[in-house]
Amino acid sequence: MTNAKDGLKSAERRNFLKLASTGSFTAAVVAGAGGVLWSSEAAAQTAKEEKERESAADHVMTVATAYVLGASRSYPIMQLDLKENIQNATNGKIYVKLAPGGQLGAGGALVQKVQGGTIQAAQHSLSNFAPFASTVDLINMPYLCGSNQRFTNLVNSDFWKSEVHPNVEANGFKALFYVNIDPRVVAVRKGGNAVMSPGDMAGVKFRVPGSKMLQQYYRMVGANPTPVAWGETPSAIKQGVADALDPSVGALYVFGFKDILSHVTFTQAVPDSQVYSCNLEWFNSLPADVQEGVMWGSELTAHQNLAKVPSARAYAMAELAKAGVEFHALSDDQLGEWKEAGGYQLGEWDSFKTELAGSMDNFAKLEEAAGTQGKYYVHDA
Repeated sequence: MTNAKDGLKSAERRNFLKLASTGSFTAAVVAGAGGVLWSSEAAAQTAKEEKERESAADHVMTVATAYVLGASRSYPIMQLDLKENIQNATNGKIYVKLAPGGQLGAGGALVQKVQGGTIQAAQHSLSNFAPFASTVDLINMPYLCGSNQRFTNLVNSDFWKSEVHPNVEANGFKALFYVNIDPRVVAVRKGGNAVMSPGDMAGVKFRVPGSKMLQQYYRMVGANPTPVAWGETPSAIKQGVADALDPSVGALYVFGFKDILSHVTFTQAVPDSQVYSCNLEWFNSLPADVQEGVMWGSELTAHQNLAKVPSARAYAMAELAKAGVEFHALSDDQLGEWKEAGGYQLGEWDSFKTELAGSMDNFAKLEEAAGTQGKYYVHDA
């Protein structure tokens, strides 16, 4: 049995390298995602289809992401769906070339490439838009849009489109669609105790990113915020330099934390939010019908993303549970304790509200947008 498996793996590897070396990297990843790399004939057929699509297209659109294609099983980034939908919605006038797995960079590096026009589109954290539209940073304000539904309401609201999009576009970007992943959680390293209330956070060295808001929030709920670069976080958790961290469940699984955690609590304070952005100059150079197709393909993918959220979470939870991680959902009363200790209604947040939203009136509109049910529904943990 092992020999058959090894044979299958080496055939898949051989076919992947063969396709990639002939300049058909996108064909190779599409064949891999379709599970046909084991068959030379099927892989060749995929390459032929991709080649025909590319040569029939009027425009090539490179879409870069930090995630491998299979990541959508637990982290619904939907890159293969976006490719398919844009190609179909533009009637084949656009061919989408995928650059997954960070091969062209991640985060800020991809933002720069989109802005400079080196690539046409990319996925990155919504926080990467903050330098161009400070209002964006308010997504990190605890309990403003931590739940999936409030986040989705906010980024699809008229307020967001009138307040945030003009600033983003003034800096050369077109937002294609916002990716709903799931809220950040409180994840405790192996050997630690479950965190159910802010009282359980006393003395916990909590790994935080560079965000001043997240650092303030974890201080308010009783933890000791410990800034650690993302790349160094797994070793910091293993060695006890940090006791806990806060990515979404899907991110914890994708980035390999499953064997070093003991408890995960759904506190729903802040979203793990992503966006696909496009170079505005390139987008504006497209014929009107193709522009419409790009946006319709993006909207189709947004629908698929929202539908995928609960199943991606379930897969990530099942895999983490196999490794011994225990999960804790909070009652409304328990969530209330967290909101009372660190929620955005507290005076400590007023300086952030005026600085980032421009005024308390503007912040009130943002709050209203987050709390108003829009046309999209999404499941919350």
